[in-house]
Order: sequence, then structure tokens, then C-alpha cells
Amino acid sequence: MAYKASRGKPGAILILMSSRILLFTGKGGVGKTTTAAATALRAAQLGYKTLVLSVDPAHSLADALDCPLGPEPRAIRENLYAQELDLYYSMKKHWGSIRHLLLTVFKWRGIDQIQAEELAVLPGMEEASAFLWLEQFYREGDFDLIVVDSAPTGETLTFLTLPQVTEWWVMKAIPFRKVAVKTVGAAVQRTTGVPLRSAHEELIRLFAKLKSIKEVITDPAITSIRIVLNPERMVIKEAQRAYTYLQLYGYPVDALITNRIMPALRDEVFAPYLQAQEGYLTEIDELFAPLPVFRVPHLGREVFGLDLLEQISKALWGETDPTVVFHAERPYRIEREDNAYRLRLHLPFLQGEELEVEQFGDGLVISLGKRRRNLVLPKFLSYYRVATHSLEGEWLSVWFIEGGS
Repeated sequence: MAYKASRGKPGAILILMSSRILLFTGKGGVGKTTTAAATALRAAQLGYKTLVLSVDPAHSLADALDCPLGPEPRAIRENLYAQELDLYYSMKKHWGSIRHLLLTVFKWRGIDQIQAEELAVLPGMEEASAFLWLEQFYREGDFDLIVVDSAPTGETLTFLTLPQVTEWWVMKAIPFRKVAVKTVGAAVQRTTGVPLRSAHEELIRLFAKLKSIKEVITDPAITSIRIVLNPERMVIKEAQRAYTYLQLYGYPVDALITNRIMPALRDEVFAPYLQAQEGYLTEIDELFAPLPVFRVPHLGREVFGLDLLEQISKALWGETDPTVVFHAERPYRIEREDNAYRLRLHLPFLQGEELEVEQFGDGLVISLGKRRRNLVLPKFLSYYRVATHSLEGEWLSVWFIEGGS
């Protein structure tokens, strides 16, 4: 990789390494595919060999780029490549022999063929397939930057958290020890031509790849997750919830992108919407501080093709290098302490402020004088209640004990 001087926001960190991963997520319809493609285009123009990879089952990357895409990377222009994940192609590529092995074991156990076919599609296989593509591209190091156009928020959280379930499921489904190796092994080898022990070793290698790429995705020096949202109430709420869970699972979010901001118009029909938009833009800045928030204006038309993507790219990044890390510190974390949970929240400049903390279900309201901050909590904390809180420097600690309503 040819390392480049980076022009980022103040406090941004330039990462010099073989590969970098940017993952874009957000509520369906907010424009994450457009922002992901525009970001990839900007990086390619800066000289980074860039792949934009769509793992959203409802693909729209080919539409955004206005060119056909396939299940393998395709060159779009200099330094820019694109790929849409094909579930069946990916499963055949990464899971073909494992699926055949499962079908054999299920048949040996007397399971109906149709049911066996269904069972052979393992929980988390789709998500794991995307992980395996990432692992391959990162390990091979052919790309300086991998931009992931992820699924809508809920599916993204599944994508980031479910693949480890696959390992548990497979190990339970296939008996690898003791009598099973002798009794099942011969049948498997006759049917598949692959000794059971060899299949087991292949699975171990597969799961090792999943674990290694998960470590890469949770490393803030390599991967940054960027949440795309619109200045609308429901979208903001979902972005909050996504941010909460991404933080909970240790995935590094370094920026937000507020997309489709309507320009000021002298129009009575749009006046209430524009007034509400101003309030939401301020709310986004306050709710997600200290994360940097990038803003993208509405172009007034659908965005298809490289020319319009370049307009989005210039509006979004300007002269900024999108590959830098814009924020590396986790603003809050949840830790288990004895029989309680402690939430630690970074709240600078609180000296002299009157601080109150109240819990409402899975929401936490923090009042700082005349200001209020609403924090969405993980759902499991609904079973707990706030016991006490304290302020230590710029960090607020809130303790939860069992007994929530």
C-alpha cells in the first residue's frame, strides 16, 4: 500500500496499515448504500485501492453505481471495485463441503431429506459467509480499504453477533468424538469421500477464520462503523439503539452521517418539516456527542451513477480523507461488578452542574442542570434498577441492581 498524507478533522487519527475497513449501517431507507458508495469513490480518488462490498440481502449497490455487479469483485474505475454478496454463491464457496457433511450426518440419524436440507442451512451462515469474505480480503491484503454496505440496523447487529452461534450449533449437530467417529466416520467417508476427522479439521479452520476477522472488526485501529441517519424522530431513535448495542458488543463507532438534509425553502407546505429538521439536527449533535457528525444535503433527486455519487462525496467529505479514524474513545461501557452492573458514561465539563439520573424501562434520562440526555439501555437492564450514581472526573458511573419493574 502507498501510504498517503491524510486530511481529516481535528483529532482524527491517520492509520498506516495494510488494510482498513469501514462499515456503514442505519435504518432501512436512510441512504447508507449511497454514502458507502460515495465514500469508496472518494477513497479511490485519493489513491486507495478500494472495494465496496454490499452484504445487504436487498442489494441496491449496483443501482447506486449504475452498473451490473456479481458475487466476485468487479472493477468500476481506477482503484474502485464493487461486489454484491450472493448468499448461495457464498455458501457454496465457503460452506459447500460442510453442508454436504451435515446432510450425510442427518441422513445417518434418520432425518427426512427435506428437513435435512433445511437444517443444513446453519444459523448465522449468511452472516458468517460475509465474515469469511472479509477475512479473505483482509488476509490477502489486495485492497487498501474495504467499505461494507451493511444491512439495515437490526440485520447488521445480527451480522456482527450471530456467527459464533454457528460454531456451537455445528459442534452439537455433528458428533466428533468417541463412538461417533467410528460409527459415523465410515459412513461419512463412503458418502462424501472426506474422513470425519478431516471434516472436523476443516471446521476448526473455518471457525478460526471467523474468530480472527471478528477481532479485526472490533479493533478500532482497523475498523470503523459509521451510522447513517436522517433528521427524523424514528430514525434518530433507531440510531440511538444501534449505537447502544454496538458499544455494548465492543464494535467501534467513529462517526455519524446525517443524510438528506433539506435546504431552507420559502414554502408553507415544507415549513413545519424544516422547522422540525432544525431541532432534530441539534438533537443529533447533542445525543451523540462527542462523536463527529457529518452532514449531507438532499440533492433533490435519486442518486444513481458515479457523477451524482461524486456530488455526494464532495458534500460529505470535502477535502477530508474518509479513511482516518475520527473518534477512538468509547464514550460509555457496561461492566459486571459482583451482583450489579455499572454503566460508565463520559460526560465532560460537568463541574457545578446539578446532576440527576432516572430510569424509565430501557431508557436512562440524565439531567444536567437545564439540559437532558436520553440514553437507550440494553434491554436486559430493564430487569434491573438504578441503585446509585457518582461522578468521577469526567465519567459518570451508574450502578444497576436486580429488581427492575
